[in-house]
Amino acid sequence: MLRVRSEISNAVVGQDAAVSGLLVALLSGGHVLLEGVPGVAKTLLVRSFSRALGLDTARIQFTPDLMPGDVTGSLIYDARTAEFEFRPGPVFTNILLADEINRTPPKTQSALLEAMAERQVSADGVTRPLPGPFLVAATQNPIEHEGTYVLPEAQQDRFLLKLTVTVPERDAEVTLLRRHADGFDPLSLDVVQAVTDAATVEAAQRAAASVQADDDVLAYVVDLARATRQSPSVQLGVSPRATTALLAAAKAWAWLSGSPAITPDHVQTMLVPAWRHRIRLRPDAELEGVSIDSVLAAVVQQTRVPI
Repeated sequence: MLRVRSEISNAVVGQDAAVSGLLVALLSGGHVLLEGVPGVAKTLLVRSFSRALGLDTARIQFTPDLMPGDVTGSLIYDARTAEFEFRPGPVFTNILLADEINRTPPKTQSALLEAMAERQVSADGVTRPLPGPFLVAATQNPIEHEGTYVLPEAQQDRFLLKLTVTVPERDAEVTLLRRHADGFDPLSLDVVQAVTDAATVEAAQRAAASVQADDDVLAYVVDLARATRQSPSVQLGVSPRATTALLAAAKAWAWLSGSPAITPDHVQTMLVPAWRHRIRLRPDAELEGVSIDSVLAAVVQQTRVPI
């Protein structure tokens, strides 16, 4: 996976945390919601990621007039056979880039629910499995509200991680500008080469899943979850599904770090990206300017760490 990072860095500068998050989600068999202002290379990051992995990829530009069949596929009448034939949609791929997912109505957003949760698409009474590995990387802009539809809690809960893609530091931005001055073409991505394949990725997923978890660390995850439910600033804390998501992310991070078992440090590292989109604050806390990330940081500080 170090070679994957290296290849991505040939195209994307200053987004190491987002790259790590994508690798964790892929190894965990989860999905990623990328949030950031326009122009911080969210789309380029996902395209470079899939190219370095040597996986098939497809991109959907979510718009208000997009229909569910445009995502999953639809039945097409074949005049030659006088029968309907299923034409697979772009979701039948390894890495699906759902660009600006919050610009399409909930009806179309929900077309991804079955694919994300069960890795399959049901149409006309037939269930069709999706290829493996499968990852949805969805992007959204946090500052635009006109013409957008907020993702329902059930939809957000399908994402393993929510990553914040920020503006790069000054030195990284200078490096980025130098590359463009030297002729870098973000459309061709000739600088990114495939260094692995689907079989290798699936083997890495199995290895990450085999990372050990001691009972005291599992109890620590549960204590963190219960602390979110008891926080005075929180209206809705994380669910048991969130604890399993954090466990999977911590296992993947431990494997990437070369550790045979997860530790509290691995749990703490993945807690914010795994839980920031699964918590609802109380209205009065939002009015006071309390952020979900600050609430989670307080939960980590106040929860006893197993020795």
